[in-house]
Amino acid sequence: MSVAAIATITWNDALARLPKDALPAPLAAFWHERAEAGAPMRDRADVLADTLSIVASLNADAEVLAATLLDSLVDIEALAAEAQVEVPERLHVLLEGQRAASRVWALHRDHGGGRNPEGMRRLLLALVRDLRVVPIVLSRQLSRMRAAWRLPMEEQRALARMTRDIHAPLANRLGIWQLKWELEDLAFRVLEPDAYLRIAQSLDDDRSGRERYIETVLELLRKAVAEQGIEADVAGRPKHIYSIWRKMQRKALPIEELYDLRALRVLVEDIPTCYAVLGLVHALWVPIPSEFDDYVARPKPNGYRSLHTAVIGPAGKTLEVQIRTREMHAQSELGVAAHWRYKEGGSAGGATMDKRIAWMRKLLEQAAEAAGEGEAAPLHGIDSDLVEDRVYALTPKGEVIDLPQGGTVLDFAYAIHSMVGHRCRGAKVDGRIVPLTHALRTGERVEILTGKTAEPRRDWLQPSAGFLASSRSRDKVRAWFNKLDRERNLQAGRELLDRDLRRMGLLHTDLTPVLGRFNAQTEDDLLVLVALGDVGPNQVGRALLDLEKATQEPEPALPALPAKPAASAAPGAGAVTVQGVDNLLAQVARCCQPLPGEAIVGYLTRARGVSVHRPDCAAFLRLAAKEPARVLPVEWGTRRNGQEVAVRVDAVDRKWLLKDITTLVAQVGVHVLALRTDPMRGGNGRVRVQLQARVSDYEQLGLLLARLESLPGVEAARRA
Repeated sequence: MSVAAIATITWNDALARLPKDALPAPLAAFWHERAEAGAPMRDRADVLADTLSIVASLNADAEVLAATLLDSLVDIEALAAEAQVEVPERLHVLLEGQRAASRVWALHRDHGGGRNPEGMRRLLLALVRDLRVVPIVLSRQLSRMRAAWRLPMEEQRALARMTRDIHAPLANRLGIWQLKWELEDLAFRVLEPDAYLRIAQSLDDDRSGRERYIETVLELLRKAVAEQGIEADVAGRPKHIYSIWRKMQRKALPIEELYDLRALRVLVEDIPTCYAVLGLVHALWVPIPSEFDDYVARPKPNGYRSLHTAVIGPAGKTLEVQIRTREMHAQSELGVAAHWRYKEGGSAGGATMDKRIAWMRKLLEQAAEAAGEGEAAPLHGIDSDLVEDRVYALTPKGEVIDLPQGGTVLDFAYAIHSMVGHRCRGAKVDGRIVPLTHALRTGERVEILTGKTAEPRRDWLQPSAGFLASSRSRDKVRAWFNKLDRERNLQAGRELLDRDLRRMGLLHTDLTPVLGRFNAQTEDDLLVLVALGDVGPNQVGRALLDLEKATQEPEPALPALPAKPAASAAPGAGAVTVQGVDNLLAQVARCCQPLPGEAIVGYLTRARGVSVHRPDCAAFLRLAAKEPARVLPVEWGTRRNGQEVAVRVDAVDRKWLLKDITTLVAQVGVHVLALRTDPMRGGNGRVRVQLQARVSDYEQLGLLLARLESLPGVEAARRA
């Protein structure tokens, strides 16, 4: 379409390019009315019309064309809602995806352009819920680049940089070659005008001779193919300026020495015919062995398939020949757009589309492109299901940091640099202070708050504490503590282990019997393993409990009560089972409030049945010293209704402290029964928060205490 013809296009012409019934009538009328009234539009009418033409050439459905049109009107959904015009949900998803793409363009523009274009491409794909949005934004960018000559030079260069960094690589990786070539050439013309003009002029100077030569070899090859009874389409293949420049740079050759300035393309019906034509070409002209590539047997990582060969043609001039099936050609030209319709309504090709989308997502995860051909690195696990297992978060300067699913702000700090993680003291997400265990979502902006010295904490290594989801982050923390001397690791390991063993009533228990479980030769070796996070203190406690159960002697029954056989009874359906005695009332002592899973012991009271205590409970020890005959062995049963427990939190008073505590308690799944806050003696802005909560067992309590201690400003969290 000529510039003069484009200039005459109106908004009404753009609307007329949509298939019939692509838009609900009220929405179509609303869009046209606002457009003609001069509402803010993203592009001129001619650019929109050109965009719709490109999208249609990619076999887009009516829904995608409608979404392309609607997004041209700024804030279309807000305006439609105000006018009480409904936007269908499927169109809403496509519009939302285009807005997400606009946010990525803004980040690229505002934060220095191409410093991390790969991260920007990944972020775009992660934000877009419906991947049909990607060809829409590629088509719009191509239309804008075609019309860029109207813009001031600085705006042209900004648009070209974005095209070079994001749009052209995306088109390449999707395999939408008909967009890729033009995007690359247009961006190259703006960013490197001298090199562009030099190559273009070289091609133009020799164009007439090259065209005559191509016509000669075309006739020779067509005649040879027809004589063999092969039905084929033989044509000249255009060579694009940017690809010529890339090859000149890569091979350090002048334009005159490139093999593929003169090129033919042969299209046939099936793969056996491809190889038959290849043999015919090599029989007709002398092949250049180093220039043969079989992308049919070994497709490129982006799915490209074709036979490439270079030969010495008539007059001793080099000639490139590409041979492929018509299906391969359609796929190479349109890529993912060749099968881009979704499978709703049982339409054919849905499984192909699903697999192709999964392929595209996997492909975009590759960080580097192979040197040489400039294609993406080989993929692994390409047949796996589509699972978005990465999170893409932003630094304050707009850099994209990718993390595993569930990655925390502490993982984010370590992903930036090891010392940033070691010095991390807190974080802000989108301007709000969050705990270090906060799991990030794609698109969130994170600011890490650091201290002057590196002071990583050992409980960061405990998976149950929820600080780190990335094994790489844990390795960095572990490496830090590995550098400390053995005495400091021994002391830290003892403190961590004692804290957990005290909760379980196992303090001062001999560790020797369980050393073999953890491949430790001595108790000190085990303490070092605990300090470095290779062994969790709760694992040691569990091993000691299992050993205690296995070696525990059955207690004789009390003479005054009917006795069962001395063997331990199996855990019953109740919350607590008294070994060797049936139908005996048991209740948890309020003095020490043992939790399911902890070591417990029973004391037979005079009027309230068996009172269940922790073995280190001071009240129980006094009672047992007076009347040891009343001590009974007990164990937890299978019914777990939860147990009340008192928790004390000492913290620096700050805004949102109680909100953060209650939010964290809810995330852990603990039910709060009562909460009270009192200023601590001595002032200094410190408070004590008393929680009465119901937990399922001591493991949940341990997780709660560890997570509470990770909150900003919390000095200690312990059982009251």
